[in-house]
Amino acid sequence: MLAVRPESFDRGATAGHPGAAGGRFLARLVLTDFRCYGRAELRLGRGAVVLSGPNGAGKTNVLEAVSLLSPGRGLRLAKPGDIARQGGSGGFAVAASLEGGDLPAALDLGTAVQPGSERRAVKRDGAAATQASLARDLSLLWLTPAMDRLWTEGAAGRRRFLDRLVMARRPDHAEAHVAYDKAREERIRLLTLGPRDGQWLSGLEARIARAGAAIALNRRDAVAALNAAMAEADNGFPVARLALTGEVENWPEPAADEIAARLQAGLAAARGRDAEAGAQTLGPHRGDLAALHAGKALPAPQCSTGEQKALLISIVLAQAALVGADSGRAPVLLLDEVAAHLDPGRRGLLYDQIVARGGQAFLTGTERSLFDGLDGRAQFLDVRDGLVAPASPQ
Repeated sequence: MLAVRPESFDRGATAGHPGAAGGRFLARLVLTDFRCYGRAELRLGRGAVVLSGPNGAGKTNVLEAVSLLSPGRGLRLAKPGDIARQGGSGGFAVAASLEGGDLPAALDLGTAVQPGSERRAVKRDGAAATQASLARDLSLLWLTPAMDRLWTEGAAGRRRFLDRLVMARRPDHAEAHVAYDKAREERIRLLTLGPRDGQWLSGLEARIARAGAAIALNRRDAVAALNAAMAEADNGFPVARLALTGEVENWPEPAADEIAARLQAGLAAARGRDAEAGAQTLGPHRGDLAALHAGKALPAPQCSTGEQKALLISIVLAQAALVGADSGRAPVLLLDEVAAHLDPGRRGLLYDQIVARGGQAFLTGTERSLFDGLDGRAQFLDVRDGLVAPASPQ
C-alpha cells in the first residue's frame, strides 16, 4: 500500500491564503485497482496540490479518479473496463473524504465498479446514492490536453464542457440531463421499434420538454453570467465572449414553461422525421457553444493554440469565481498539463489566481520547475512508476 501522510507536507503553506478555509476539499483519496494503482492512499491539504513526474507515471490517473466523484464518465470519458487495473480484480474503486466549508464532519464519497460490471455505483457516507447527487456535494472543473482542440473539433465536446461549467454552479443540471437522456432514449425506441402508442409518446415528450427547457435555460444563464464575469475580470488572461448556437437555447421565450410547450409541440410534429432518422432531431442535445477572443475580435478556432488554451483558462477561472461567490465553496480544479503551455508570466498569473481564490486545485506537469511559482504555497508530490511520494525540496 502507498500512503502519502499529512506530515509529508507543510499544511501552513496552503492554509494561510485568503479564502482557503471557506471551501470543501478532498482530505483523503484512496484508489483501489485504478489504472496503474493497486492501492494508493493520499492525505491532502487545502489549496494547490502539484503532481510532477515523467509521462506515463500516473499523474493524470489521480486527476481522473477525482473526476469520477462527479456525474458522468470522468475527464477521460473512459469505460469502466478501461479503468480497472490490468492484473487486478476486474473492478475498481475510488473513495474520498471531504472536509471543510459548511461540513460539520467529514463526508465520505465513493464510487466503484464491480468485476464484470459496467455500472458505476456511488455511495455517500456508506449509503447508496446516484451519480447526479455527487454534483451537490462536490463542484469540479477541469482542463486536459485533449481539450486543447475543443474549439476546432465537434460540438459534443463543447456541450460537455459547457454542461460541466453549468453543473458546478447548478447541481440540478445533472439531474435534468439524466431525466432528458432517459426519456429521449425511450422515445426513440418507441418510434423505431414500436409500438407507437400516441399517449405514451406524449408523456415522454412532456418529460423531455420539461428537462430540455431546464437545460436550455441553465445554459443561457451560465453564458450570460460568464460573459459578464469575464468582461470585468482583470487577471491577465484574454476575455472570451461566448454565444450559444443551439436552436432551442436561442428561442426567444424567457420562461421554462414557454420553452417546454414549444419543444413538446416540436417533438410531436417531428415523430415521423425522428423515426426515419433513428434519432431526435430537436432539442438541447444538439446545441453548441461558440467563443470569440474579445480583444482581437477573432473566433476561437482561428486563434493560436496558446490563445485557445488561454481562453479556456479564462472561462474556467471565471466560472470558479462565480461558483465561489454563489455558494462560498470554491470548486475543486483539475488542471492537467496546463502549466506547460503557458509562458512564465502567464503561468505566474495562473498560480496567483489559484492561490487567491481559495479552494483546492490539482495541477500536473512533467517538470517540478514548472511550478516554482507555487513554492511555499502548495503541496508537492512526486509521481513515478505508479508510486506517489512527497517531492524533495527544491
